[in-house]
Amino acid sequence: MPIQFLRRLSLMAGLCATAAIAQAETWPAADWERAATPAGAAVEAFEAYSFPPRDDQTQAGIRTDAVVVIRDGQLVYERYAGPTKAGTPHLTWSVSKSLMSAIMGVAYGEGRFQLSDPVAKYYPPFAAHPQTKLGHLFNWASGLDWQEDYELAPLRSSVVAMLYTRGHADMGAFTAAHKQGAAPGTRFRYSSGDSTVLAAALKGMVGAEAYKDYPWTALFQPLGITSAVWESDPQGTYVGSSYAYMSARDLARVGLLMQRGGRWQDRQLLPKPWVDFSLTPFADFKAEKPDDAVPAGQWWLNLSFEGAPKPWPDVPPTAFAALGHWGQSLYVLPEQNLVIVRYADDRDHSYQHNEFLKRALAAFAGEVQP
Repeated sequence: MPIQFLRRLSLMAGLCATAAIAQAETWPAADWERAATPAGAAVEAFEAYSFPPRDDQTQAGIRTDAVVVIRDGQLVYERYAGPTKAGTPHLTWSVSKSLMSAIMGVAYGEGRFQLSDPVAKYYPPFAAHPQTKLGHLFNWASGLDWQEDYELAPLRSSVVAMLYTRGHADMGAFTAAHKQGAAPGTRFRYSSGDSTVLAAALKGMVGAEAYKDYPWTALFQPLGITSAVWESDPQGTYVGSSYAYMSARDLARVGLLMQRGGRWQDRQLLPKPWVDFSLTPFADFKAEKPDDAVPAGQWWLNLSFEGAPKPWPDVPPTAFAALGHWGQSLYVLPEQNLVIVRYADDRDHSYQHNEFLKRALAAFAGEVQP
């Protein structure tokens, strides 16, 4: 399945590379070109799931702040709730990880690093872990003894300490100080620390001065993204795990970039090998829950992997996503030419990716997968 998945992506990128197809494609300028919004029972069912009545006092149930749907490069659906508006930079939480991956893909194309390079080559505090390569970090496979716990176990949580307490002043160094729990590359353990060290390593690749603007010059400006905000720690390191903010429309631009194989109009912004790596499953992943998406290069895949069923059974296996805490989601469905952004504040785990996407397919692609 992974080989078929990559072949399908390669075919899509190859077809899109021709000039004739490029002329027929729609790309956003300063704003998205709009197409007619579908209507009917399927759209109503999608809205009923996405924007149900909710008691904000209890914080129970699904709370969607924004949904944007792009089909064939055109805006076909958009709805907001609460204080979120079309231009609001919304906290993306761990969608930030996929954004940082795309930014580093530009650096990869500039020849600034190889996946086989030791992390310490670009981030000296990681010298205590000489066997850890950059590729390990992208797969959340550093092997560090990291605890990615949130509200349920804040006292033992590495990520809570990194973001808010003893690790806040220097998040990369805090991560590097963790002990090795497994050999690098042999174990998947989701880690905001791994992602933040990637952001620290980027500074060593491009230099401290260029680093200040690099997310903008490398990715945001070429895509026409104007709403992006990214917090840094006191060392000036972007919090690559968590703290990028962006409007839903602007995040959809990153989804369209990935849907079209790393190409933006006539420019191959992300090298094809980088896109392939970003969407290649980590070989030693073992799902703990049936709906666990398969990790790749800081993205998530809807693959049947190692005998486990697809995480989202009603969604094509070529679908992939950037996912964040409390329901932040950027979904890409290449076969249907769909990009879907959802911002949210889900606190009780009642939201289901499969149900949302199943209804989205029926509403905007006219199909429900068997």
